[in-house]
Amino acid sequence: MARKSDPELKEKEIIERTAPPGDVIYQAIYDEGEHELSRNSTSLALSGLAAGLSMGFSLLSEALLRTHLPNERWTILLSKLGYSVGFVVVILSRQQLFTKNTLTVILPLLREKRLSLLGNVVRLWALVLTANLIGALIFASLLAIPNLFERDVQNSFSAISLGSVQVDFITLCLRGIVAGWLVALMVWLLPFAESARIWAIIMIAYLIAMAGLPHVIAGSVEAFYLVVTSKLAWIQCLSGFLLPTLIGNVIGGIALVAVGAHAEFGEDLPGS
Repeated sequence: MARKSDPELKEKEIIERTAPPGDVIYQAIYDEGEHELSRNSTSLALSGLAAGLSMGFSLLSEALLRTHLPNERWTILLSKLGYSVGFVVVILSRQQLFTKNTLTVILPLLREKRLSLLGNVVRLWALVLTANLIGALIFASLLAIPNLFERDVQNSFSAISLGSVQVDFITLCLRGIVAGWLVALMVWLLPFAESARIWAIIMIAYLIAMAGLPHVIAGSVEAFYLVVTSKLAWIQCLSGFLLPTLIGNVIGGIALVAVGAHAEFGEDLPGS
C-alpha cells in the first residue's frame, strides 16, 4: 500500500510537532479567565475552600518525608518534594487558588479596561482568598489535633512552619514577588504542557520550596498551625507573614507576568 503524501497531512504533522506561539497560549489563558469571572459566588467560594484544604497536603507531605528520611544533608532535597503535592492536587483538580488568579482574570481586565470588570475581579479575588484562608485554617487545626499524628511528625510541622515565618517584612515581600512570578509562569506553561503538566507543576513548586519563597496559601497553613498550637500570635501571623507575602505574590503575579504577557501579545489581538 502506497504511503500517503497528502500536503494537508504533512501540514497537520508539522503543527502537532511545533510549540504553540505565545499569542495562542495568551488566548487560552484569557478564555480561562473569562470563564472564571462568569462563575457565581457560591461556586467560587466552595472551590476556593477546597483549594485551601488541599494546599494543606503540602505541609503534611513535606513533614512526613522530613520525619521518615534519615537526617543527612541531602534529606532536604527529597523532603521539599512534598511541598509540591498541594499544588498538584489543586491545579489538576481545577480548584480556585488565589495566586493562580493573579494571572488568569487579570488578562481580560487589562484587555477590556472596564470598571464593571474591575469590580468582578475584586469580587473573585476577595471570595477566593477568603475561602482559601478558611480552608487553610481548617486544615491547620486538623493537623494540630493531639495524637492525630505521631509526635515526631508534629515536631516536623512546627520546624517547617517556624522556618517560614521567621523572616522580616521586606524580605518576605521581595521573596513573595518571586514566588508569585513563578506561580504565574506555571499557569502560563500549563495550557500546552499536555502529558507533562504534572512535571511542570512539580518543577515550579519544588523550586519555590527549595528557595524558601513564601506562598500566601501554602504558607498560611504553616502560619495557622503555629497559631493554633500557641507558637505564634495572631497579630504576627497576619501582619508579619500573611500581609507581606500577599503583597509580594500579587505584585509578582500581575506586574511581572500578566502585564508583560499582555504587553507582548494582548494588544495585537482582535478586540484589544
